[in-house]
Amino acid sequence: MEENNKRYKKTAIRFGLAPKVVIGMIIIVVCVSAASIFVGYKTYWDSITRNYNTVAYQTAAAAAGYFTDDEMCSYADLVRRYKAGETDESEILEVRSSDRYKEIWQYVDKLRVSMGANDIYISCSDLDELMSYSEEKAANKDWNPVLYIMDSYYDPSKQFLLGDRGTVSPDYIDTIYECATSCQPPKEMIITNYQFGHILTALAPVRYGDTVVFFSVEIPMLTLESDISQYVVTVLIVSGIIMAILLTTALIFVVNTMIRPIVTVASEAGKFVDNNAEISDRLGKIKTRDEIQLLSQSLLRMEIDIKAYIDNITKITAEKERISAELNVATQIQADMLPSIFPPFPDRNEFDIYATMNPAKEVGGDFYDFFLIDDDHIALVMADVSGKGVPAALFMVIAKTLIKNRAQLGELSPSKILATTNEQLCEGNEAELFVTVWLAIIEISTGKGLAANAGHEHPVVRRKDGMFELVEYRHSPAVATMEGIRFREHEFELHPGDSLFVYTDGVAEATDSNNELFGTDRMLKALNKDPNAEPKDMLKNVKSAVDEFVGEAPQFDDITMLGFSYYGAEKDI
Repeated sequence: MEENNKRYKKTAIRFGLAPKVVIGMIIIVVCVSAASIFVGYKTYWDSITRNYNTVAYQTAAAAAGYFTDDEMCSYADLVRRYKAGETDESEILEVRSSDRYKEIWQYVDKLRVSMGANDIYISCSDLDELMSYSEEKAANKDWNPVLYIMDSYYDPSKQFLLGDRGTVSPDYIDTIYECATSCQPPKEMIITNYQFGHILTALAPVRYGDTVVFFSVEIPMLTLESDISQYVVTVLIVSGIIMAILLTTALIFVVNTMIRPIVTVASEAGKFVDNNAEISDRLGKIKTRDEIQLLSQSLLRMEIDIKAYIDNITKITAEKERISAELNVATQIQADMLPSIFPPFPDRNEFDIYATMNPAKEVGGDFYDFFLIDDDHIALVMADVSGKGVPAALFMVIAKTLIKNRAQLGELSPSKILATTNEQLCEGNEAELFVTVWLAIIEISTGKGLAANAGHEHPVVRRKDGMFELVEYRHSPAVATMEGIRFREHEFELHPGDSLFVYTDGVAEATDSNNELFGTDRMLKALNKDPNAEPKDMLKNVKSAVDEFVGEAPQFDDITMLGFSYYGAEKDI
């Protein structure tokens, strides 16, 4: 490698590649083209932005018409009181779920779609906090002067809800403050250029009593961008034709000083590819004393670096294959840790159970478990560790072991089992992982059970001759979030013929190519397709429905399910 590096020596350019006349012609054509593009661009920009600005403010005015003065005053007062801590989240949630709030949001969202806007959001600002901006507060995410009333962003996962708070770009602090105090739109149009193009923002302040509410509309300037692109392309094509004519005249002059060396460079580059990265001997012999010599030497240097890169990537590939093999072993080890022999208790006829786990990566953070605590009690566990991959899998092993060990000591209280597990997991949890858990202990002889839900999904129950339904109740915090948590526990009872279905969020949150969630409604529909199905068929029906819904979209989360059918003493032996 050191010997190859010595063959590369940078040479100073003594004279330009193209003759002066060709350079002069190129400069003239480029200047004329640039001037034409600039004038046309400026004229079109001024015209179309005024049109977009008018449309945006008309859209904001239309959105304002959906609210009555009393409604807006009440919403604004509520978010201010919520921000000040004078009311709790329950009042916010109650308003969010109200029919009137949903009805207005639907109107606003339809308006956004019809006007081709990215976002229509209604908010008010805390002026004192707005003017208290500092880089330190913004960096610590402590600066949130925007109080959202309603938001209809084109991406549902990024929409703000009533009571949510947001930030303001430091560039627009003075603009928003002036609009809020004068109750007038900004004097200058607000136009930003993001990754996906130019966005025009209309900031329409409306006074409701003592409060100024902003109706903000973001409209992508698609027509502007497409038309300008077409104009620029046209001018570039015309300029290219003129330049081609001029350069053709100069071609005869440069052919001997440029074309032949380039042919040599191209030929040697091809040989480098065809001959398994053999470094060229001819590139170092080009002595034209211009850019061609610099190019040949740069290519020689690139060949040297590529040769070294190939040697390095060969080693990396071998290491990656080794890691992949180890991950395959880890996948098998994780699968072997979960109960996988069905039926697991062939001598017990009072119940039937079946469970599956499909990790999103080689190893996952979901896990299920079931085991007999004694002859008359069975424990069912469904859990989901935060994060993915190897860290989540390791945390999953510890959590599963702690839960099972505590239960098999004879503890029949799910809340106490989770409390003990929580304290042990919080010790040395530097990665700040946590696990949501649904844990139930059922008395086999009577069907009576106790369950604790630590931030997990709602279970699904089907009564004999009935349909599957969600069982919703307040959850406790997830395990390992903080020390000293007391977990809620509730009683339930299964009767002969009843069934139970538990799962992780990978089922309800399975996403298709349109970013639409599978949801619990589709899950219940899949379960109720055959409500009398045995646990194995129960899970098969849900998995088939998920696969059909997702299609070719990648799996982003582990999918874990457990089905339990209770027969009681009435089951024939």
